[in-house]
Amino acid sequence: MEYPRFEGDRVILAALAEDVGLGDITTLSTVPEEERSVAHLVAKEDLLLAGLPAFFRVFELLDPDDPVIWECSFKDGDKVNAGDAIAVGRGSSRTLLTGERTALNILQRLSGIATMTAEWSAELAGTNTRLIDTRKTTPGLRALEKYAVRVGGGANHRIGLFDGVLIKENHIRAAGSIDKAVVSAKKRAPHTLKVEVEVTNLDELKSAIEAGADAVLLDNMDNPTLAEAVKLAAGRIILEASGNMSKERLSSVAKTGVDLISAGALTHSAPSVDLSLLFK
Repeated sequence: MEYPRFEGDRVILAALAEDVGLGDITTLSTVPEEERSVAHLVAKEDLLLAGLPAFFRVFELLDPDDPVIWECSFKDGDKVNAGDAIAVGRGSSRTLLTGERTALNILQRLSGIATMTAEWSAELAGTNTRLIDTRKTTPGLRALEKYAVRVGGGANHRIGLFDGVLIKENHIRAAGSIDKAVVSAKKRAPHTLKVEVEVTNLDELKSAIEAGADAVLLDNMDNPTLAEAVKLAAGRIILEASGNMSKERLSSVAKTGVDLISAGALTHSAPSVDLSLLFK
């Protein structure tokens, strides 16, 4: 669950450039340079915390010579209740004011993903099925959003196009068949990578297994068909159920015996949580 520091800094610097630009005109014109403040980071709803390293890093990057000093009562992965004071920062009022929105935006987004992932993961308790994410992430934020999924108890699918083979419908059409696509991938992809194929019916599943795929994504299948797919595979291949997943459906899908359930909603539909940074 290690925080991706390098990717985090890239995101933060881009976000600060977008928001601050040539300078925070309001703060620079109203707040004396020597002014110091105490700011309280407060939860306004129950949540699972994710992204604190990024939150603190915003203020470090804004002013490394006079950093805001934070006292923190929680860490990533902790449950926080509405009204809890998560952290207290002491430092330059200008730095706190200029970094406030960027820091909150990132923390609220990542905590929202972690909170939703934790709620969905709880539906799979007692099963052998794991919840995983997809590549349906916010452009530029993938490393941080996938980190938040891990904090919430989920697992990551491939990070990008470079670290996993997933042969989808259009690949199959372009290649000519499932067999041709799998055989070609097996020849050209590094031996360290598994080859996964997306299928939409049991006949395609049979073809993927016969072609030597390592894993199969069962796309938009109802529960009876998923159960039949599990029987057909008989443990010979990793089975991932995907499409039309909701929190309410997770338990019943897991009971079919699939190994994985992937849900793009974890990153593309998780609502940001409500946090505030208040001067005292």
